[in-house]
Amino acid sequence: MGIYKSKEGKAKILAYYDKALSKLDVNYKDLFVDTRFGKTHILELGPEEGKPLVIFHGGNVTNPVSLSWFKPLMDDYHIYAPDTIGHPGKSDETRLSPKDSSYAQWAVDFLDKIGLDQAYFIGPSYGGGITVKIAAYAPERISKTVLIVPSGIASGSTMKMIFKLMPMLIYKYFPNHDRLVRAVQPMLSEEIEEDSLQHIGDVLRYVKLESKFPRPATVEELKGFKAPTLVFAGEKDIFFPAEVIIPRVKEIIPNLVAAESLKGSNHFPPKQTIDYINKRIEAFLDDTA
Repeated sequence: MGIYKSKEGKAKILAYYDKALSKLDVNYKDLFVDTRFGKTHILELGPEEGKPLVIFHGGNVTNPVSLSWFKPLMDDYHIYAPDTIGHPGKSDETRLSPKDSSYAQWAVDFLDKIGLDQAYFIGPSYGGGITVKIAAYAPERISKTVLIVPSGIASGSTMKMIFKLMPMLIYKYFPNHDRLVRAVQPMLSEEIEEDSLQHIGDVLRYVKLESKFPRPATVEELKGFKAPTLVFAGEKDIFFPAEVIIPRVKEIIPNLVAAESLKGSNHFPPKQTIDYINKRIEAFLDDTA
């Protein structure tokens, strides 16, 4: 069963994918590999001699949207950015369960197919939850990891979340520009470009959204995960606020190097904060201590 509500909607989503990718202005290769859950599309970019880095994207958005956050890393690392299977993008539309180890099995499959035994990992939002799944299922595949406003750790108040996201539901059934602005506002730390705003609107209108986050990991599940880990959480994130994420990662991640609250930041950090995150990531990944 597909994730798109219409062929026209799918075409709009994939057209934006290509447009956003071209705006990155980087050389890349398209890889397609088979996994037990279906075909997976992976963007490969960065210098061949760079250390391998896997970057997942956020849920219900296309790969280039999240990938654009990490443009400063593209000069130094050999990056593999998979389109999460069952989410908008060019991978198959098979939707996996966020409760079990399916996403980790999918990741291990594509890692095996591209011949990558171990790598650095970056997981923003839903991609953070997938990374945590890998940490529990195949911890030896991760050499270092960075989690940014991550799922798979803990969640904020469900009632607050429902209340703040109510405009999103209204937009889905009664779409117009003003309602779209109100729908996305609770997730943003600053204004976004109009074409990015319209892309979010297209996703809300034309995609059968994944409404469940990866299940939070337990201490027992992560006891074998020894990779150094850096975590960033948004102070005002409506989904995964720093006040619940930071205490929890201190409990469940054995080799937590640092857990930082991004002051004033919602789920989508402002550009200035993203610049800071990239500098912290580079220092963290380059540190051989």
